[in-house]
Amino acid sequence: MGLPMRKSKVVEPAPLCPLTQCMRLLQGAWAPNVIWYLSGEPRRFGELRHDIPPISARVLSARLRELEAKGLITRRVLDSSPPSAEYALTDLGRELIPAIRAIVEVGLKLKQRTAAPRKARARAA
Repeated sequence: MGLPMRKSKVVEPAPLCPLTQCMRLLQGAWAPNVIWYLSGEPRRFGELRHDIPPISARVLSARLRELEAKGLITRRVLDSSPPSAEYALTDLGRELIPAIRAIVEVGLKLKQRTAAPRKARARAA
């Protein structure tokens, strides 16, 4: 016999849940990273590739198009030879930086927490 289903104590979100809407802005592989690296200053495609080495050109290009369509970044074509584009955060994109920064801080704490047991095991060996 299975366990009885418990009633959720969480208040039901509105049909257009603000959390869901915000997380949709950040969905997609590398999207938070792209936003993070644009937080300092506008960057060109090649600079972003350098900032995020594991990302492929194809994925970066797709992510930039998606973030632009969502209104998080702008694309400005530079008058250069060969033609180049520069990407920058919009005001909406900048509003996500504190949330991403908080996630980074939790990630650093998790990294420290997992590193401590490894060091203890290495000393014991």
